[in-house]
Amino acid sequence: MPLFSVPKEVAVGTAMLGVAFATGMLAGKRRPPARTRGGGEGCTLPLSPPGNPLWQYILDHSLREHPILKKLRLVFIPERSSVVLLMTLMISLGVFTGYNTLNMALVLPDNGRVIACDINEDYVKIGKPLWKEAGVEHKIDLRIKPAIQTLDELLASGEAETFDFAFIDADKESYNEYYEKCLRLIKKGGIIAIDNVLWSGRVLKPRKDDLATQSIHHLNEKLHRDARVNISMLPMGDGVTLAFKL
Repeated sequence: MPLFSVPKEVAVGTAMLGVAFATGMLAGKRRPPARTRGGGEGCTLPLSPPGNPLWQYILDHSLREHPILKKLRLVFIPERSSVVLLMTLMISLGVFTGYNTLNMALVLPDNGRVIACDINEDYVKIGKPLWKEAGVEHKIDLRIKPAIQTLDELLASGEAETFDFAFIDADKESYNEYYEKCLRLIKKGGIIAIDNVLWSGRVLKPRKDDLATQSIHHLNEKLHRDARVNISMLPMGDGVTLAFKL
């Protein structure tokens, strides 16, 4: 039996919330400031108090609701919700040490597959031995090349609308292109998780010379209007948006 065993009931929320938590909280708090990877530091702003500008940004770029629904939400906000997912095929754009890739592989059935994309294998080498130790190495298809190239290859090979889940955490300037290609690869009902959507609060006032922040902010605005998906922006770590393909 593999060292790590994950019962089905544990896998229910792990693919989404585990990725969100690991990527947000772990990357935001346990890693050195993300400037070492060209990214934003972990977002630790208190988001819940009324009047917080970053909290309002989340509401403005996430919720699509009837005025009466908004009225009800302001009266009572549910503490939690859960989604049951059955997945077999996933894409991870940005591997780093492979923590999230391992997390995805653990919740997949034995015949599942994670396409793991990165352009540098230096950090991946840290996690690869643990993929084997966990007994999931055979589920992970690691591709060291530009993620756009891998996505194009998957589309060219006829894998459009076959993936259940995609996780985007690569170079921010390419976020929109990653999103569009992943949306073609994801099947209806599938999910795209996009990390760093709050970018340490810099999305509130993107500087004209800050292409990464501009790219994230523009995608946030696009997602809010995109009728092809339903979305939920999670205020954890550096912000994670879940886009559910309709």
